[in-house]
Amino acid sequence: MIHFIKNIPINNNVPENYKEIVFGAGCFWGVERKFWDLPGVFLTSVGYSGGDTENPSYEDVCYRNTNHAEVVKVIYDSNVIDLEALLKIFWECHDPTQGMRQGNDIGTQYRSVIFCSNEHDIERVTNSKEKFQNILRANKFGDITTEISLIKNYYFAEEYHQQYLAKNPNGYCGLGGTGCTLD
Repeated sequence: MIHFIKNIPINNNVPENYKEIVFGAGCFWGVERKFWDLPGVFLTSVGYSGGDTENPSYEDVCYRNTNHAEVVKVIYDSNVIDLEALLKIFWECHDPTQGMRQGNDIGTQYRSVIFCSNEHDIERVTNSKEKFQNILRANKFGDITTEISLIKNYYFAEEYHQQYLAKNPNGYCGLGGTGCTLD
């Protein structure tokens, strides 16, 4: 599969010294769009992660009990964009207090997740979560339900889902944030 915007294979080996993180914030189409054009982001792809089955299909994730979330893998150069900048976009682009849903999209596949590749990033993500939780509370929102853990698996979604909103600019995106900003 070739990245529709960057014109490189999405299953490319990660360049040396680049980092990766996996975000789930509802439907992966809109989440991927938030990251693919950022300076320092080498590559994005959408997939399924955090579940119990190998190589699930979209239909499996939507209609079977796979426990996978729709996610976006972001591969980035931390010398150009740091993890905190990516986390700011993640927290602000959705409502992380909704549990197993985002807006009208309901199910475990739409839950809020961050899957990290190392323990140091988990610590940074957790600190960021605590800061955003304080902001949300001050604005009368509930507790953040975002799952934070090491990545245990990642399976590419079907090609038609990759960079979907670039291929279909009028496509559905139910992504909506809380209106709160992480400073």
